[in-house]
Amino acid sequence: MERTPAVDPWDLGVIGGYFVLVLAVGLWSLRRGSRSTISGYFLAGRSMAWGPVGASLFASNIGSGHFVGLAGTGAAGGIAVGGFEWSGMFIVLLLGWVFVPIYLRAGVSTMPEYLGKRFGGGRIQLYLALLSLGLYVSTKISVDMYSGAIFIQEALGWNLYAAVGALLAVTALYTVTGGLAALMYADLVQTLIIVVGASVLAGYALGAVGGYEGLVERYPLALPPNVTGPCGRPRPDAFHLLRHPSTGDLPWPGLLLGLGIISAWYWCTDQVIVQRCLAGRSLTHVRAGCVVCGYLKVLPMFLMVLPGMAARVLFPEVVGCADAQGCRRACGTPVGCSNVAYPRLVLTLLPPGLRGLMLAVVLAALMSSLASIFASAGTLFTLDVYQRLRPRAGARHLLIAGRLWIVAMVGLSLAWLPVVEAARGGQLFDYIQAVASYLAPPVAAVFFLAVFVPRVNEPGAFWGLLGGLGLGLARLVPEFALGTGTCGSPGRCPPLVCGLHYLHFAALLFLATGLIVVGVSLCYPPIPRQHLHRLVFSLRNSREPRIDLDRQTPKDGAGDVQLRDVEAEPSGQGAGPVPQGAGPSGERGVAEAPAPPPEERVWGRVVDANALVLMAVAFFLWGYFA
Repeated sequence: MERTPAVDPWDLGVIGGYFVLVLAVGLWSLRRGSRSTISGYFLAGRSMAWGPVGASLFASNIGSGHFVGLAGTGAAGGIAVGGFEWSGMFIVLLLGWVFVPIYLRAGVSTMPEYLGKRFGGGRIQLYLALLSLGLYVSTKISVDMYSGAIFIQEALGWNLYAAVGALLAVTALYTVTGGLAALMYADLVQTLIIVVGASVLAGYALGAVGGYEGLVERYPLALPPNVTGPCGRPRPDAFHLLRHPSTGDLPWPGLLLGLGIISAWYWCTDQVIVQRCLAGRSLTHVRAGCVVCGYLKVLPMFLMVLPGMAARVLFPEVVGCADAQGCRRACGTPVGCSNVAYPRLVLTLLPPGLRGLMLAVVLAALMSSLASIFASAGTLFTLDVYQRLRPRAGARHLLIAGRLWIVAMVGLSLAWLPVVEAARGGQLFDYIQAVASYLAPPVAAVFFLAVFVPRVNEPGAFWGLLGGLGLGLARLVPEFALGTGTCGSPGRCPPLVCGLHYLHFAALLFLATGLIVVGVSLCYPPIPRQHLHRLVFSLRNSREPRIDLDRQTPKDGAGDVQLRDVEAEPSGQGAGPVPQGAGPSGERGVAEAPAPPPEERVWGRVVDANALVLMAVAFFLWGYFA
């Protein structure tokens, strides 16, 4: 296997400086918030301003898997994978202007808790919590660990599992001792490091191939040695964002519809993302944070995808290897070497010191993303799973359980690594989106109908989730058991099962789940209006008390540990605390709407105007590169 330059003392010094900086920010932030209370630990006391909210949304989304996965898929197939990032520019506005106001007015702290309030019963809440934890292991933690380990393996020559172990040891310690406030302040620093460092490398990479014009000219000619067939040849539509609906590797109907569904699930219903918004001090600050994140989402195409394509031009014999034997010699894995595109740029183009900066950038992306996932996984397990099993547990007991669960997640993710390494022809980003396409659309459908269709009830939502899961597993299990194959080596999965593109499958799965939910719901009585105030879009501004379907009767004062300290006000502008679960008569489970506070009208209009500018930028980029 070809060797690349190792880091030198200058690089190690820069990496050490990065760790000192993050440690200093973490220690400073620990003094600003309480980690001894559940709300302080998991929601930063609901006190975060728009800057940390926006930076944390971006840093939680951009993990080391993006650097490796986006660059690798760009090297293999061109710019279309950038559409995965640019779709988020629209969906993050949907999060801030539609979904977060509902969650705040509902007074919830986790996404399973919202469905518990909306439908009652408890089984949907438990199901969604367990499914989310499974997705974190299979599509987030293990992928980020693997991609971060690729960098360390390339730079230092460490064994893959030794590198992963070192990363996890640092990140688990960082997460368990911190709390959400420490993570979000650290994300603010790490976002700056990510943007600056990745911009430096993008400048070096594009400069080495003659700029964008040189990349357009040279990328179609980037062939590995001794290529004879179609395998290993760059796609002729590499610089088209929207591709043929049947022959394209990312067909445009799937990129617009299927990807929109997956993006809506991720940005609007995933605990990792929404938890950052629920920590905001007001709805206006949350929306401003969403706009900041949307502007930052413009960058991955230029900082990751295009440099990945440049890596194929510069190292075609490695990044573009076309056969199993050649790939094994080039990078040590037979399924493809596109994942080493970004590490090769870092370790080959950059001078000492800047290599260390880029390794710090990848570590920053890895640690911020993993820490965010660990924190959200701990929240879901503690409040939606463990508290249901141990309803008499106190706050200290629950905090310990959440921290221990983070350690358990580390072990589960290590066990999943071999699947990640072999999946989807070695293209990490393709793997992430494929798994999400088979498991996430039913969740997105249920949330969409829960928010916009008051007639939907618990039986419809529950059987829709189970039916959608069954359909998704009917595609996922054969594909992973039999394999989809690579160019020149087709998999054994029958075309009838695996022939439909995963983004098209996501759109059909969303539609099928919606039909099941609505059909079953019509067979059962509707939920009375008194249980839906501020839980559905049509009643979002209701001032009437709501009787929660998920209320529980406390036993001897136990089981009353709540993360939700307040039911957020309709305008989200910082109303004072309102007792949760106490109505006018003191009855538990009756939630009143608090009086609306004064509006910050000028600041709100500035945020709204920036949202419109962001949409204009997104439309221009999609149109220009289509």
